Amino acid sequence: MLNSTVTSKGQVTIPKKIREFLNVRTSDKIVFIPVEDGKVLITARQNSAGELFGMLKHRRQARPVSIREMDSTIRKRRTERMT
Repeated sequence: MLNSTVTSKGQVTIPKKIREFLNVRTSDKIVFIPVEDGKVLITARQNSAGELFGMLKHRRQARPVSIREMDSTIRKRRTERMT
């Protein structure tokens, strides 16, 4: 069991082992999902390709990439990052 303390600003430091387990880094988003009996599920936010659209305008490709191709690549890279 890992513990953390809530600051006066309501902030909590996520223990290193949990950050590594969730594979989160600085500026990544965390989702808190209330479940039952005062318990909360914490998970890393997963962005869809639609949310990422336009972030890399400076890296134009010869042909446009479909949302389906982007989602597939994101899933593949996320899987590689977790192994």
